[in-house]
Amino acid sequence: MADRVLFISWGQNVAGREERGLEVFNEVVGMYGRMQQEEKIESFDVALFNPSPGIDGYMAIRGSAAQIAALKEDEGFRRSLYDASLIVQDLSMNDGYTNEGIAQEMDMYREAISKVPQQA
Repeated sequence: MADRVLFISWGQNVAGREERGLEVFNEVVGMYGRMQQEEKIESFDVALFNPSPGIDGYMAIRGSAAQIAALKEDEGFRRSLYDASLIVQDLSMNDGYTNEGIAQEMDMYREAISKVPQQA
């Protein structure tokens, strides 16, 4: 089961680049689908939001620590980020923990809390 997640979000399209935006979106979804079939990642989710001043959508890619590390070094993945950076605003990528990974992180957080004097 995946214990890591890579979260990629974006804002509005750059005006005049909407057609290329659809192409890149479809290419990336296809790439993640192939990666999932090849077991290079465990799974991924895509969400599109109603128009707002914030995030317009995201993709969450799940896998092991080794899978996510390899994904971030994959040439096709890196090229897709360059493509996306030219067609959307506020492209952001964050990695973190999910499923079993959360328990381990919370244990370390509890240990850190125990070292800090608590105030009422």
